[in-house]
Amino acid sequence: MTAKEIIQHMESLQNDEQRQILMRFFKTGPGEYGEGDEFLGLKVPQTREVVKAIPRDFPLDQVPELLMNRWHEVRLCGLLVLVSKFEKLATKRLENDQSAIEARDQILSMYLQYAEWANNWDLVDLSVHKILGHWLLLPSNLGDRDYKMSLLDELAASPCLWKQRMSMVCSWKTSQMGDPSWCLRYAEIHLHHPHDLMHKAVGWMLREMGKRVSTDLLRDFLRQHAHEMPRTTLRYAIEKLSDSERQYWMSIS
Repeated sequence: MTAKEIIQHMESLQNDEQRQILMRFFKTGPGEYGEGDEFLGLKVPQTREVVKAIPRDFPLDQVPELLMNRWHEVRLCGLLVLVSKFEKLATKRLENDQSAIEARDQILSMYLQYAEWANNWDLVDLSVHKILGHWLLLPSNLGDRDYKMSLLDELAASPCLWKQRMSMVCSWKTSQMGDPSWCLRYAEIHLHHPHDLMHKAVGWMLREMGKRVSTDLLRDFLRQHAHEMPRTTLRYAIEKLSDSERQYWMSIS
């Protein structure tokens, strides 16, 4: 199976009615955040079925042809192929295996090389925590924790909204694995971001950190920042707290 064959198959599944729905949902009109994005009209489960049918030995060097494709769903397919390959190399058994480490680093490098092609929130959210987020807490030959943090700092400082979102949403995985530091660092960095998509991402990741690691850490963050947080961020962050506590935090924002 080649990338061209995958693309041809996905194009054969095109659904014009669903395509119009997706173009509206993902804000592809002039001046909107997804301006110009093109859709085939495939639902995510359909794309996942395509990925499942791709052989495990599908060459990594074929993936960029998917990642740079004009169709949104084909790019998602490429990202999910990277996710699948990475997860197979990130099991407990292979965590410290040198060949697995090298292969994970290669996948991570490819993911970042083509990061700008993950140019909508779903493309980021369905992939970044499972590749970049997991990689942050695994052995790597590319560098230590300081190197990893500098890499995320570059993403956070990028003019590209989607790279900025990557630096935040990757912490979904680090929080799941019990490390709140990544979430707290990038939530603070992005706290005053001007875009609503980042307000939602920051609040969402804070909520996940509170749920997965410590509600007290979430409360500590809120005590420091609730008065200056965008209301959308705050609402997302406190969503799992009690009614009375949510009312309290909203009253001081």
